[in-house]
Amino acid sequence: MNIGSLSILAPALLAAFLALPILWWLLRLTPPSPKRIPFPAIRLLFGLIPHEETPHRTPWWLILLRVVIAALVIAALSHPVWNAGANFGRSGPLLLLVDNGWSAAPHWREANLAADNLIDQAAREGRDVLLLPTAPGLGQTGLNPPDRLAPAQAKAALANLAPQPWPGRRDLVLAMLERTAGSNALPTDLNTTWLSDGVGLPGDADAELAARLEKLGDLKIVGPRDLPVILRPAKIDAAGLKINVERPMVGAAQSIALRILDHDGRTISLGKAGFAASRNAVEANVPLPLELRGRVGAVMLQSVVEGDNGQAGGIVLLDDSAGSKPIGVITDNAAAARQPLLGELYYVERALQPGNELRVGTVATLAKQPLSVMILPDGSKISDGERATLAAWVEDGGTLIRFAGDRLALAADDSLLPVRLRQGDRVLGGALSWSKPASLAPFPAASPFIGLDVPKDVTVNRQVLAQPDIDLGAKTWARLSDGTPLVTGTKRGDGYIVLFHVSANTAWSNLALSGLYVDMLNRLLMLAAGVPGTAQDKATPLPPAQIIDGFGRLMPAPSSLTPLSAADLKDQISGPLHPPGLYGPPEGRRALNLTAHLPAVTPLALSLDPLAPSTAIDWKPWLLLLAAMLLAADIAIGLAMRGLLSRHRAATAMSLVVACLVILAPSPRALAQDSTTPPAAVQPMTDDEIIAAADTTHLAYVRTGIPNVDATSRAGLFGLTTKLLERTSADMGEPVGIDLDVDTLDFYPILYWPIAGSSGSLSDRAVTEINRYLAGGGMILFDTADQNVVGITGGLGPGAMRLQELTGGLDIPTLAPVGPEHVLTRSFYLLKDFPGRWVGGTLWVESAQNRLNDGVASVIVGSNDYAAAWATDDYGQPLFPVTPGGEKQREFAYRFGINLVMYALTGKYKEDQVHVPAILERLGQ
Repeated sequence: MNIGSLSILAPALLAAFLALPILWWLLRLTPPSPKRIPFPAIRLLFGLIPHEETPHRTPWWLILLRVVIAALVIAALSHPVWNAGANFGRSGPLLLLVDNGWSAAPHWREANLAADNLIDQAAREGRDVLLLPTAPGLGQTGLNPPDRLAPAQAKAALANLAPQPWPGRRDLVLAMLERTAGSNALPTDLNTTWLSDGVGLPGDADAELAARLEKLGDLKIVGPRDLPVILRPAKIDAAGLKINVERPMVGAAQSIALRILDHDGRTISLGKAGFAASRNAVEANVPLPLELRGRVGAVMLQSVVEGDNGQAGGIVLLDDSAGSKPIGVITDNAAAARQPLLGELYYVERALQPGNELRVGTVATLAKQPLSVMILPDGSKISDGERATLAAWVEDGGTLIRFAGDRLALAADDSLLPVRLRQGDRVLGGALSWSKPASLAPFPAASPFIGLDVPKDVTVNRQVLAQPDIDLGAKTWARLSDGTPLVTGTKRGDGYIVLFHVSANTAWSNLALSGLYVDMLNRLLMLAAGVPGTAQDKATPLPPAQIIDGFGRLMPAPSSLTPLSAADLKDQISGPLHPPGLYGPPEGRRALNLTAHLPAVTPLALSLDPLAPSTAIDWKPWLLLLAAMLLAADIAIGLAMRGLLSRHRAATAMSLVVACLVILAPSPRALAQDSTTPPAAVQPMTDDEIIAAADTTHLAYVRTGIPNVDATSRAGLFGLTTKLLERTSADMGEPVGIDLDVDTLDFYPILYWPIAGSSGSLSDRAVTEINRYLAGGGMILFDTADQNVVGITGGLGPGAMRLQELTGGLDIPTLAPVGPEHVLTRSFYLLKDFPGRWVGGTLWVESAQNRLNDGVASVIVGSNDYAAAWATDDYGQPLFPVTPGGEKQREFAYRFGINLVMYALTGKYKEDQVHVPAILERLGQ
């Protein structure tokens, strides 16, 4: 029943209000209990007639109080809810269809809250819940019918649901619905809410799914109005980095910030893409120094780095081209080419050795080897078949560097050239020429040689000339002082073709005698990509190394994923079997991007209700609380009227009862992350708290003052304590929150410190207390929790940088990664890795054993968000999903936590087991 914004979930109980007049009449006729008067025998003559007489009826105000209490109980049991909305229209359960593809990530928090509110409404109406995600999980190829869950189970399942880094498969949902039509797998008469990501699919798939859901019952579609911006795969050329940025719809002018990261996750440059009011796609050009072009590992939207609801479409990866770049020099007569001071190979080898790996041979022999760059001097003759082999090699990503000479001057129609050449060559200076040798002009801004000094003594007396085509200027990387090209280059397929319009030796210029010759060749090597794959390499499976999750974060790939061959990688569409990420060995990883084959993002062509947070207020607990407070007051008044309680004591008792009820009162439903109220000042520990802390072992965490961070820390240590009690003999108490400026740390063997939530700087008192705690045998686990934000193969995230700032005054020892022989890997369980909510972060401990603490490390630093992996609610259900390994990863996170606590409590006694064979041998002698 609805009365304006007020909903009554159990309106039948309101009929009990009709009994309130009867209750008034009964209470009015029932007098209070008579007052007891002591009647000792020695006072027979005194006090026989009391000064106050017991009334025949209960006072009207007391009757009114009791009637109000009864009315409050009746109102509470009728379950009034403010802004609860209309009840579900059908008699069946609630079906929650949740879009959890990549495009749901930007609004995942809002969609999760909306789903949580709907589950609460289903619980109030006594309905079961069917939870159906549209994106298959990792390694899955289809969708199964949803299970019928109780509301509490549905909330736990919702907490473990996360966006996937591939599109949702609404076609699989439709196929599943058609497959289960008429069976008992899916109930009818459903109340369906589709929590859409707002992105439409090509064709009529969305309309067909909506029509099918309407046949099963009521359908309501809820989704966001704004859609995500995506990045298309980036390209690197001679001018820098180019990347296409797309937004879903044409709108107002918009600026998009970009961040360019290297392969270690460090920021090497920033960029910007600007949308005009009439454009929904733009090509962003980010100029990069040549030294940085080979180090680019990823480009992402600025919001991804800042952790503002990133998504897999907002990050693109680049192949690792920073590995080995072996060089091949093509020659058919190595002896003649190496002739001192005359041969072309003589100058090339001295310019590139010893800093590079140089191989000399014919095209047939070099094409079979893994090479990144090939150099073709003019003196080497190649056949048409070898020319086709080189062309295919360049298309696959190789860089071909050619030099001019007499042979090329006579064969200007060569297809392996960056520009068209004129027949013959140009002679500058000489006995029959009026011209003089030409010097070099400054390098163009888009040239890979920009920044190199141009020596004044470098001159050119012969060159081959290019035809004056319209794109000649863009392909010219170096010019002579008269404007004619000295070096031209162009991108061909995935590789480059570069031509020096002079010879590789000193026959046409003295460039080969200068240091500029060496610098120019090295710049071209930096521009070159990694080793192109041969036919055999293309068929070799590339194992997944790192994958992108639904929020655009890189993490180690699980071993269950199927490898991809290099040939399949180019045309592979990312999905549950092959998620976007990096594939292949560390020295030559290949990128698989979500947006490489992703269609344009378009709005859902269906009517959408806005995705807005619920403002429902459940009045039931508040009415029961008020009734309990009035009942306590009634009891106190009754005791006072009977003479069993003085007025002073009655007032004291009432104050205590009210205080207890206020403390135990249910808090209004609010989100910790939305709280803006500053925490109250923490009081020093009382004597009772000190005794309790010393009586039982407690795990402790540092209070940061941020509600959601502190709540996660407490829930995480609560879950870890539960596992310790279940699996070990350790007697553990409830987790304790610590204020570093107030509390004493001596009672706690290990302190969990979430650095990412810490703010401000440490006070002198806190620095002194922490240093004393560490020196006295305490242990601190610093958790930067930033493995999910930055780190393609490592690097410093914001939490790690905050740790450096925060611990400036602390006595932090030198740290080193945990090795396979460290006692932490076997203090209770045998472990190889130390996962948390994320995996891949390095766990750091003291590099040298601390002799003062029996060799036990006092500081441990990790970045995998361990508390979130351990966190459970009061029912033992996990609060946060763990990726990418799911519940198996959570189990190993618990094992790491147990090992950590055992290490803190028992020290390094497990290290003594390595000496058991030697001890037994000595005992046998």
